[in-house]
Amino acid sequence: MPRKKEVVSGNFVRYDAVILGSGPAGEGAAMKLAKSGKRVAIVDIREQLGGNCAHVGTIPSKALRQTVSSIIRYQRDPMFQKVGEWKKFTMKQVLSHAHRVIQQQVATHTRFYDRNNIDVFYGRAYIQDQNTVLVFTPEGIKESIIFEQLVIATGSRPYQPQGLDFKHKRVFDSDKILDLDYPIHKIIIYGAGVIGCEYASIFIGLNHKVDLINTQHKLLSYLDDEIADALSYHLREQGVLIRHNEQIDHLETHDDYVVLHLQSGKKIKADAILWCNGRSGNTDGLGLENVGLKPNGRGQLAVNEKYQTEVENIYAAGDVVGWPSLASAAYDQGRCAGANMSGEENVKPVTDIPTGIYTIPEISCFGKTEQQLTEEKIPYEVGQSSFRHLARAQITGDTVGELKILFHRDTLEILGIHCFGNNASEIIHIGQAVMQSPNNSLKYFMETTFNYPTMAEAYRVAALNGLNRLF
Repeated sequence: MPRKKEVVSGNFVRYDAVILGSGPAGEGAAMKLAKSGKRVAIVDIREQLGGNCAHVGTIPSKALRQTVSSIIRYQRDPMFQKVGEWKKFTMKQVLSHAHRVIQQQVATHTRFYDRNNIDVFYGRAYIQDQNTVLVFTPEGIKESIIFEQLVIATGSRPYQPQGLDFKHKRVFDSDKILDLDYPIHKIIIYGAGVIGCEYASIFIGLNHKVDLINTQHKLLSYLDDEIADALSYHLREQGVLIRHNEQIDHLETHDDYVVLHLQSGKKIKADAILWCNGRSGNTDGLGLENVGLKPNGRGQLAVNEKYQTEVENIYAAGDVVGWPSLASAAYDQGRCAGANMSGEENVKPVTDIPTGIYTIPEISCFGKTEQQLTEEKIPYEVGQSSFRHLARAQITGDTVGELKILFHRDTLEILGIHCFGNNASEIIHIGQAVMQSPNNSLKYFMETTFNYPTMAEAYRVAALNGLNRLF
C-alpha cells in the first residue's frame, strides 16, 4: 500500500511526489505514482476534484451536447413535433443534467484518491523552490509541502485577448458560456476551431441564429478534406453562417446586444458573442520563476519525451504542455510522467491519439489523411460507407455521415480511418484497434461477422467498397 504523508519539523509535510491539478493529467500521474508505492499528494485550486475537465470543460459541454442532441432527435420524430417548450430554455436550464453528472464525476474520482491513500490539499499552489510547495487559501498559507518530485498538471483556460470586456454580461468565453442565464436569438462565435464548431452545432440545435467567424480559410484544416467539407456543409445546411478569413477589429457592447466590427469592414449584430479563439496554460502565479522555468506566450511548458521539464525533478502533462490538449491524451501523459518518475524503463510517450470532435454529429479520425498520403506518394485506395444506407442509421434516424477507410493498394494495410456521424467517437475505436494490431489489414473487416443491424457494420461495407475499387 502507498505510504501516507511524513510530518517533519514545524508545519511542513513531506511526500515523494506532489501533483498540481486534479484533472485527467494530474489524476493519471497520481494513480500511477501511488500504485508504485510513492507517498503522493495532490493540490487543486477548486474545492472539488476533477479539474477543468469535470467542472467547465469536457463533462459539462458534452452533457450539454447530449441534451441538445436529444432535443433534435425529438423534433425530428413526428410523434414529438408538438414538444416545443425547449425553445424558451436558457443555457442554465438546459445544463441542469450536466450539473448532476459533474457531481457524480467528483464523487467517483474522490473515491479513487481515497482508495489509493492520496492526500488532497485544496488551495492555490505556489512553488517556493525546487523541493517546496506552499498551498494558499483565502485565509493565508494552509500548508507547506516538501517533495522530491513534482508534476505540473494545472490545465488551461480560454484565451482572453486585451480589448474585450469578459465581465460584460453579453461577452462570453467557453467557460463563462455555461452560465448563460437569459434567452438569446442570435449569437456570434468567434473562432472556428474544435470548441467553436462544437458550440456552433449546439446553438443551431437550440434554434438560435449563429454567425461562426473563422480566422482561417476553411474549417478544421488538419482534418481529412472530405470530412472537413462534410462538417462545413452540414453546419450551413442547419443554418450556421460561416465567415472565413476574417479578423476582429473591435467589439461594440451594449446592455442588450453586441456589434462585432471585422477588419474587412463587416458589422455583425447579435444578442451575445462567444470567444473561442485559443487557450492558455494555467501557469501564471505558480512561482515558476523560482525554479528557473519560463512558459511560452500561451503559458505552456516545454517537456521532453519523458514529460520532464528543464528542471530534473519537475514534470508536466496535459493541456499545460500544449498539443494535443485532449482529456484522453492528458490522462495517458500523466501516467507516462508517473511511470518515468517511478523509474520504469522503455516508457513510450503518448503519440497515437484519435481525434474526437463533439459537433452534432461527431467527427473522429485516426491515422493519415488523403492529403498526407498524396504528399508522401503512398499508393492508397479509399473505401466508403454512407450512413444513410445502413439499416441501424435508418432505424435511429441518424443518417447523416460516413465512414472512410484509407488503405494501401498493394498490402491492404489500413492507413487511416475517418468518421463523420453520430457516435463517430465510439465507432473509430474498432478501426484503431485493428490498425494497431500486428495483423493490420482490410481483410479483417471482410472476414469478420458484425451484428446486424449496427453502425459497426459500416466497416464491412466500406471495406468491400474499397476492395471493389482495386479491380
